[in-house]
Amino acid sequence: MNRPIPAHHKRPPMGWNSWDCYGTTVTEDEVLANAAFMHERMLAHGWDTVVVDIQWYEPTARQHGYNPDAPLILDDFGRQMPAPNRFPSAANGAGFAPLAARVHDLGLRFGLHIMRGIPRRAVHADLPVAGTRWTAAQIADTGSVCPWNTDNYGLDHSHPGAQAYYDAQVAQFAAWGVDFIKADDMLFPYHEREIEAYARAIEKSGRSIELSLSPGTDVSLAHLDHLRETATMWRVCDDLWDRWADVEAQFARMARWAPWQGAAPKGGWADADMLPLGRIGIRAERGEDRTSALTRPEQITLLTLWTMSRSPLMMGGDLPTSPADTIDLLTNDAALDVLWHSTDNREVLREGDTVLWTARDTDGRTRYAAVFSLSDAPRRVRVPLGSIGGRPGDRLRELWTHTDTPHDDRTVTADLDAHGAALYRISPPDATA
Repeated sequence: MNRPIPAHHKRPPMGWNSWDCYGTTVTEDEVLANAAFMHERMLAHGWDTVVVDIQWYEPTARQHGYNPDAPLILDDFGRQMPAPNRFPSAANGAGFAPLAARVHDLGLRFGLHIMRGIPRRAVHADLPVAGTRWTAAQIADTGSVCPWNTDNYGLDHSHPGAQAYYDAQVAQFAAWGVDFIKADDMLFPYHEREIEAYARAIEKSGRSIELSLSPGTDVSLAHLDHLRETATMWRVCDDLWDRWADVEAQFARMARWAPWQGAAPKGGWADADMLPLGRIGIRAERGEDRTSALTRPEQITLLTLWTMSRSPLMMGGDLPTSPADTIDLLTNDAALDVLWHSTDNREVLREGDTVLWTARDTDGRTRYAAVFSLSDAPRRVRVPLGSIGGRPGDRLRELWTHTDTPHDDRTVTADLDAHGAALYRISPPDATA
C-alpha cells in the first residue's frame, strides 16, 4: 500500500456479509472460512469486517425464504441466541463470544444482523424484560410487523420497557464482542423512534459499535440529519442482486446521495448495498448456487460507481470459492484510493447512454473521473478533457487496467464494453507514478 488506510470514521465500512451466498443458513465453519480468507488476502487492503446476516438464531433455517412460526432460540429474557446446531461454540449460553473472539484474533471486526422489534415467541410467552418489572407482552406493538418476515413484533416506544429491551439486547451483543450491527426493517417505512432507541442502546452499551440500517427503498434526503445522528450507514435501496437493472438503478440514487457522504461533523454513509460478486446463491434467499451473473464489465461498473460515490463495500460472495479475478478487483488499491481519499464526488453529466462522475483527492492535486456507458453494446465514448476535470498535459491512469490513457489535451477517448466503465486518476504532469 502506498497510502495509509484512513481510520473507520473517515471512510466507509468494508467487509463481508453472509446474505448473498448463504441467506438465513450460514454456519460457524463458513463464517470462519471467510474470516480466514479475509485475514490472509484482504485485510491489508482495508477489508476488515465479517457480518453474520439474518436468522442466526433459527435452527431450522432454509434457503429461499423464511419458516413461519420459526422455533427461534431465545434466552430467558426474549433475546436472540445463536442456534447451536449451526454455531457449536455458542452452546451453554456462550452466545457469539467465542466466534467473535476468533474473528478478533484474525485482526477483524465481528458483526451481526438483527430485526427491528422483539421476537413474537417472547411476546406470546410473556417473557420478562431483563432488569425490569415489565414483560414482553407489555412492551410489544403487535400491529407493527415486518411485511416480509414473521419473527418479530415492533416495540411500543411510549413504554419505557421498549428502550430497556433494546438496552439489554445490545448490552449482550457488546458483551459478546460485537463491533457492527446491521439492523433491518428500519427504513421502509422510516421508523424514527426505533432508530433512535437502537442508537441510544448502542451508546449505553459502552462499546464502539457501528450501526447499519436496512433496507432503504429510496430513502429521502429529508432524513439525512437524523441518519447522521444515529447510524454509521444506511441503505438507499431494496436488496440488490446480480442483475444489470439493479446496478443501473443505483446511478440515480447514488448521484443524489454522493455529495453528502461522510461529511463532518457526524459523517455517515449512504449504502448502495452489498456486492453480489463472486460465488453467490449457495443457500441463499434468491436463486441457486452460481457465479455472479454480472459480466466483468458490469462488475467493474458496479465497483466504479460504489467507489466514486463512496458507498460502503460489503462483499456478498463466498470469498474462498470466488474466482481469483473477483478478488483481484476487490483488492485493487489504486481504485480503493478513490473510496478512501476522495472528496467533492458527484455526477457531472448524464446524456443518453453516457454518465460521467468526477472527484478530487484530499491531496489537493490529484483528481478522479469515471466514464460509464449504459449502452447494451460496445461503444467508443469521446469526452472533453475539461468535462472530467483534466487539463492539458495531465496524466490519465486507468485504474482497473493499470494503464496510461493518451489524450490530445482536448479529448479523452474510451472504448467501453456493453455496460462498461473506465476509472481514471488524473495527475499533474510533474506528479510521480
